[in-house]
Amino acid sequence: MSENILKVAGLKVAYGGIKAVKGVDLEVNKGELVTLIGANGAGKTTTLKAITGTLPACKVEGTISYLGASLNGTQSFRMVERKLAMVPEGRGVFTRMTIHENLLMGAYTRDDQAGVDADIEKWYGVFPRLKERSAQLAGTLSGGEQQMLAMARALMCHPTLLLLDEPSMGLSPIMVEKIFEVIREVSQQGITILLVEQNARLALQAAHRGYVMDSGAIIMTGNAQDMLHDPRVQAAYLGE
Repeated sequence: MSENILKVAGLKVAYGGIKAVKGVDLEVNKGELVTLIGANGAGKTTTLKAITGTLPACKVEGTISYLGASLNGTQSFRMVERKLAMVPEGRGVFTRMTIHENLLMGAYTRDDQAGVDADIEKWYGVFPRLKERSAQLAGTLSGGEQQMLAMARALMCHPTLLLLDEPSMGLSPIMVEKIFEVIREVSQQGITILLVEQNARLALQAAHRGYVMDSGAIIMTGNAQDMLHDPRVQAAYLGE
């Protein structure tokens, strides 16, 4: 039986009288790349923020388990210590720090300096553009470069689970291709990933399994390759 990394059961999120998430169940097993797709406003980002405890004041119900232990009520910064990292929508880089300093922030829970230095060089190898600009302030980077930095920073903590929220949003086609190349590479290294993405085709091509979210609820789940060829998914999300 697969080792369960993340299990969400009966998740509900309400802002006042508005129900943004309506009883979501999903799980991610060790080594899987699972994608959550759906239209804008379907509740995907709210679901991720509920998992990481980064929602504004609202009512959250249901259970969220990570490595068999509850995440409910866990402070978000404690999650990095537990090797759960998130690349948020909009990247969230430290704009007034250099690229190098941002990467060091990703490793703040570690005390193996030689390993940290080696990992920085490793991600500079994957993203040569970051190495060229290592002393540059992160706020001066292009959107694609910031996305590269946000991913590398999250990976610096050696996450057991990596959450990615709309990594392709606002990027050029060439940059989207590069980001998904890295997502597949990271997955092949055995890092477990939950990917929220509007580009359903690319997400399903990269993933092992998928969930489709609509109006705050999961309406379909299955093998990602099967979903790519499902007429309902094609009609609603792939423009076919």
